[in-house]
Amino acid sequence: MAEIKLLGLWASPYDRRVLWALKLKGIPYEYVEEDLSNKSPLLLQYNPVHQKIPVLVHGGKPICESVIILEYLDETWPENPLLPSDPYERAVARFWVKFIEDKCSSAWLVFRTSGEEQEKAVKDSLEMLKTIEEHALGKKKYFGGDKIGMVDIACGAIVHWLEVIEEVVGIKILEPHKFPRLHAWTKNFEEAPIIKDNLPDRDQMLVYFKQAREKSLASA
Repeated sequence: MAEIKLLGLWASPYDRRVLWALKLKGIPYEYVEEDLSNKSPLLLQYNPVHQKIPVLVHGGKPICESVIILEYLDETWPENPLLPSDPYERAVARFWVKFIEDKCSSAWLVFRTSGEEQEKAVKDSLEMLKTIEEHALGKKKYFGGDKIGMVDIACGAIVHWLEVIEEVVGIKILEPHKFPRLHAWTKNFEEAPIIKDNLPDRDQMLVYFKQAREKSLASA
């Protein structure tokens, strides 16, 4: 098998998406931790356009952007698929992954802003979560049924980090009584062994994101 490297950052939800997928599929890889304040020559070589993580390097060839990497992994290693085999179900899954990608920026704006801008971001985040609660989950354990798939991985990279964002900014967004299905899904997802064993340490995340928020507000 060609050598596989994952260039990532431990605190990044996009990094975790790829790492979870690799673990779920049982694909061996080498992890390369990046310092985004001092980007390595390797990162600049393999992602010269955006200079961001994650980057998957397979046999010397780089693949960038977390969702594109997930699809690449699913096509290259079809065992333990992340997307459904049925074309319609696969299209539905891709729809929700794109929805999450398009809308998740509001959660990060809650973290990066204050005042009226933050209030709007909270409102947008609540609308995003309401849509997922009412239209995506149903009564299933995971988005695709009884097995973790690509939509879970995409959404999981938001929800676990959202808990930390809530604590850092002092605003509760994902309240159990407002989002019972999504709250139950969160617990199911985070308790799955491969996910649980590969979540960043919460205390370290709090320190990291508190510092990141201070820098973001200072530079605004």
